[in-house]
Amino acid sequence: MKFRRQHPIGPFIVDFYCHGARLAVEVDGIQHDLGDSPARDNRRDIWLEHHGVSVLRVPASAVKDNLDGVLALIEQTARYSGPT
Repeated sequence: MKFRRQHPIGPFIVDFYCHGARLAVEVDGIQHDLGDSPARDNRRDIWLEHHGVSVLRVPASAVKDNLDGVLALIEQTARYSGPT
């Protein structure tokens, strides 16, 4: 599986994107829990999914504390999202 960093899709730039699986991975810091960010993220996810891109949101703290687990989750999600 090949992932691209900071990949543009429509009006958005996703943190990581795997074209073969049509999977966007978003690493969310604490700011994604504040203000109107949750609603904005939800609208973004709906737009991406409407255009055939699955979205996996991962807390930044999980990346820091359990990178192996996050990588396993991304791999599993990508394999079920589509061909690689």
